[in-house]
Amino acid sequence: MATEASVNYDRTKELKQFDDTKTGVKGLVDSGILNVPKIFIRPAEDLAADELNSSQKTIEVPVIDLSNIGDSIWRKEIVNEVKIASGEWGFFQVINHGIPLSVLDEMIEGLRLFNEQDLELKKEMYSRDSAKKVKFHSNFDLYTSKTADWRDTLQLTFLDSDPDPSQMPPVCSIILGQEFASQFGQKLYEIYRAETLYRIESCATKENGGNLSSVEFNPSLEALFELLSEALGLQPDHLNSIGCSKGCSTVTHYYPPCPQPELTLGVRKHADAGILTVLLQNHMGGLQVLHDSQWFDVHPTRGGLVINVGDLLQVLSNNKFKSVKHRAISSQVGPRISVACFFSGHASLLDKPFGPIKKLISEANPPRYEEFLLKEYFAKFFASSLDSKPPIDYYKL
Repeated sequence: MATEASVNYDRTKELKQFDDTKTGVKGLVDSGILNVPKIFIRPAEDLAADELNSSQKTIEVPVIDLSNIGDSIWRKEIVNEVKIASGEWGFFQVINHGIPLSVLDEMIEGLRLFNEQDLELKKEMYSRDSAKKVKFHSNFDLYTSKTADWRDTLQLTFLDSDPDPSQMPPVCSIILGQEFASQFGQKLYEIYRAETLYRIESCATKENGGNLSSVEFNPSLEALFELLSEALGLQPDHLNSIGCSKGCSTVTHYYPPCPQPELTLGVRKHADAGILTVLLQNHMGGLQVLHDSQWFDVHPTRGGLVINVGDLLQVLSNNKFKSVKHRAISSQVGPRISVACFFSGHASLLDKPFGPIKKLISEANPPRYEEFLLKEYFAKFFASSLDSKPPIDYYKL
């Protein structure tokens, strides 16, 4: 029999009250709460399933060293490692990728400073307006999901142009000076956008006196797509030539400490809808991958970047590559900080038929998906929540 409390519970009202604070999950933590609000608590059946699916194995998600990518012999070995990781795990980490460790550290530090600034300043950037290129919010699907996730988000969407420094979080100039503010968004954008080939601008900080310096690095993100192309048995430039390394949106997450981490998640179980995701995470850990029906931890590697296959790359590969479910768990310690870049393809692909690459289809390996329009695919994604039916399922044959 339902209790009086459950009968009178107004979930929509509680969601609205949380959203109206404009301070996100960290605002709850700063207020001193001892119990997780009901909107964040997972269903009992999900909690029970976790006890069955938690892995005690010591198997690690593959880590691939890119330091010898220019050597033809080593390159073949690297391509083979990418092929195995993408086909069996759908996830791998890359090390010695050429992006300076100082740059990665400064990105994490900049995001920590943004999220830990005065709440009143952060409120000014809180928005659910899809037209805004830079915005702070908590749970993009807050009103459509079954449960809310224990995280806050700073989202930067610069698909067609360089970021406008004036749109960057004011805290960067308040804490680290105006030079840092001007370069903060540029750093996030240039490191992850596909158009970047071999250069980034190093961020100016108080320590270096505000002097900017250029840093050369190789391989580029386009080189990563070349490895994936070769792993599929295609010419190195195939995925780049059809626009896969274009269309990058950066989403940063801040996961505050949780008083009851066993009741909620930082991010619910889901697979990424795009082509490829490149992720930077701090030392806290929490990312888990579902492999062989069990959850495996993706332990942070100093200076490493996590790469995972998205649903659209699974389609293009005709299931040679695997897009797998993953999540982020909550913890009593923190914060966990992550920076994810989602590659979704060049804008010109939106109105063209999208499906398995023709060269990967044969009588022995028929298409696993019907062709569809990307604009319709993404319309389905943005109209749903992370725990809804994924758009890819509508097109399976």
